[in-house]
Amino acid sequence: METTRRSWAGTALEERRRVRREALLTAGIQLLGAVDRAASNVRAVCRAAGLTERYFYESFGDRDTFVRAVYDEVGDRARDALVTAVAGASAESRADAAVRAFVELMVDEPAMGRVLLLAPLREPAIGTSGVELAPAFVTLVQQQLTMIPDPEKRHMVAVGVVGALTSLFMGYLDGTVTVPRETLVQHCVSLVEHAGRA
Repeated sequence: METTRRSWAGTALEERRRVRREALLTAGIQLLGAVDRAASNVRAVCRAAGLTERYFYESFGDRDTFVRAVYDEVGDRARDALVTAVAGASAESRADAAVRAFVELMVDEPAMGRVLLLAPLREPAIGTSGVELAPAFVTLVQQQLTMIPDPEKRHMVAVGVVGALTSLFMGYLDGTVTVPRETLVQHCVSLVEHAGRA
């Protein structure tokens, strides 16, 4: 009986830690992705998450580790959304499905978009993270460019498409591209589709 209680207590403790970590990551996304670049020091993150600093250091060694974890969380969500969207779409509608999935995640939830695309420009802890994440997105686009038989050309086109899409989404998030949401979606879909026929 005593062993069973300890086991359940351990499980509950791990679950509480997981919930606290998720609360901190959620707060981090909101703070790092804020328009006004709100303070994202440890104290501010803990205040936003409703937790003490003790619980911050339970999951993260320091602020830089935390910032990288926030970025990784958003990057994983973006990859998962794109993979799921493409897997569930017909060959003819994959570009549309992928772009819409990305828009839903990055534009409809702009804090996440700003973390993924803008935070690496101002956060030294993740300054190279965008470069490290880009190949995963290039691979996803490359898989849709089946009409280009030459693998080297297909790769170059995919790199160009990812670069163009990144610039468009960054512009939309920072306010330098001011078009209706659906105009952005249609333009991005057209960009991917035209690249596939290049």
